[in-house]
Amino acid sequence: MRFQVFPDAASTTAVQVDWLLAFLSLVTLFFLGIIFVPMGVFLYRYRRGNPVDRTPLNISTWKIEVFWTTVPLVLTFVIFGWGAGLYVHMKTPPEDAQEIYVVGKQWMWRLQHPEGKREINALHVPVGRTVKLMITSEDVIHSFFIPVFRVKQDAVPGRYTMEWFKATKAGTYHLFCSEYCGTQHSGMIGWVTVMEPKDYQDWLNSGSPQETQIAAGERLFHQLGCSGCHAENSKVRAPSLVGLYGKPVPLEGGTIVTADERYLHDSIVMPAKQIVFGYENLMPSFEGQLNEEQLFQLVQYLKHLGREQPPEYRRQGEGAAQFIVPHEAP
Repeated sequence: MRFQVFPDAASTTAVQVDWLLAFLSLVTLFFLGIIFVPMGVFLYRYRRGNPVDRTPLNISTWKIEVFWTTVPLVLTFVIFGWGAGLYVHMKTPPEDAQEIYVVGKQWMWRLQHPEGKREINALHVPVGRTVKLMITSEDVIHSFFIPVFRVKQDAVPGRYTMEWFKATKAGTYHLFCSEYCGTQHSGMIGWVTVMEPKDYQDWLNSGSPQETQIAAGERLFHQLGCSGCHAENSKVRAPSLVGLYGKPVPLEGGTIVTADERYLHDSIVMPAKQIVFGYENLMPSFEGQLNEEQLFQLVQYLKHLGREQPPEYRRQGEGAAQFIVPHEAP
């Protein structure tokens, strides 16, 4: 049996994290050496009863003081800059990342691919392709942890969190929940299978065809009556959703937010939280009527709408609060 201090590094991020950890370890060993080695020597040499000269030395210490001040200061800035840069990198996924939805629930992980393929306590991904995980929870806080990729992210109820990676080695690796979430927390484990692109595509196409996330979201959009107010040909005065995703949204009170996943999710379950400028608080809440998987499907469809060509814009408002808003039907 092979003994490992650290798990394999199977992603591009893992290599960068390991280099930072190695540097921190070397810095720690360096300071341990210059502190504890002389301490041990002095404890032995100047122990009680040992006949040595204990006359205080009259020497200048400013060079020593400058050294022990500047060197740790420089190392601290290096560590901060390196760590902050790596953190920003790990929180900024590439634009072409493949999105996979993850929901934590006592005590299992449910995952869904954009093509509709579903998994429980398992994740299949291709080698060499960036994968972005959109994570949430249906009950308590969980934490999605893949040691070989060096990525870990909390799954928080009512909120979307994100982690991404690019796998570099095919194989099967452990998946854990690293946040105590109840009596069966230790059993909330699974496997990540990294496959060659062709094998992954074959796996994705295996089994019976399933409804894609966008198609499921569109179906819900019409079933719930959302299209009655938000469709382009609707006569109800409601904000347009076409061309919305990723754009600034002016709110009552003068603030502006970005129409990201969090905004879309909250607008469905808490529509009174952020009222779009120029509109009334008329939308009903769908909290408790949809589970997190259905909410994510709706969000995916709204993102799809949000990437389409926006409608004609016109100015609305008076005075300083003049924002550009989509033209709505009279």
